[in-house]
Amino acid sequence: MSKRTLIASTVIGAFALTGSAVSADTLEDLHKEEAKIHAAAAKSQEKINTLFEQSQELLVEYRQTVDETENLKIYNDYIASLVADQQRGIDSLQRQIDSIEQTKQGIVPLMFRMIDSLEKFIKLDRPIHLDERLERVQRLRDVMSNSNVTVSEQFRQVIEAYLVEVEYGTKIDSYQGTIDSNGTEVTVDFFNLGRTALVALSLDQENAWAWNNESRAWEQLGDEYLSSVVDAVKMANNVIPADLIKLPISAAE
Repeated sequence: MSKRTLIASTVIGAFALTGSAVSADTLEDLHKEEAKIHAAAAKSQEKINTLFEQSQELLVEYRQTVDETENLKIYNDYIASLVADQQRGIDSLQRQIDSIEQTKQGIVPLMFRMIDSLEKFIKLDRPIHLDERLERVQRLRDVMSNSNVTVSEQFRQVIEAYLVEVEYGTKIDSYQGTIDSNGTEVTVDFFNLGRTALVALSLDQENAWAWNNESRAWEQLGDEYLSSVVDAVKMANNVIPADLIKLPISAAE
């Protein structure tokens, strides 16, 4: 081998050794960079995972909020329907109250007219329990002037008085009282057959009278009626059983 060839081989060998050294350093650097990249990627993935978990939690919260909002909307609609129904009830009550006030304005004058008519009827009717009936009318007038008595109670009492008047025409009754016979006050037993007949019997059962509604006076009966009037009073007092009797009956007008 010549010196030139030997020098060239030496130079080439030196370059080869140098290149091997450079390649080793480069690979090491690449490994380091790759490790850094992997570490950075791992950190990035960790951040991504954290953000994903947070986003999932936020999504769950969002859905819960949406559900709660929907439930609140349904509940609010329900409450609104209740409020609307209550308002309708209030409006209905107010209309009833207004109607009651209007009814009062009409029914109070009506009750006064009913009381006046009742009093006129009693004074024109046969004097059956006359004092008691007139006292009932006066009590009605007192009730009408009493502010502590409601209109409904006033009306109830007026109707009740009318019902009592109806009973006088449907029952047989006997009670004691006095009559004026030719200027003399006589204590008697009254007997009334509804409103058909009203007679009076002296306590000694010696005299009998019948009420004449046309003349508005008591008329003494003949002896032919005396025993019948005595029996009538006994029947009304349940002393003897009911039976046919002869009484003076006025023809219906």
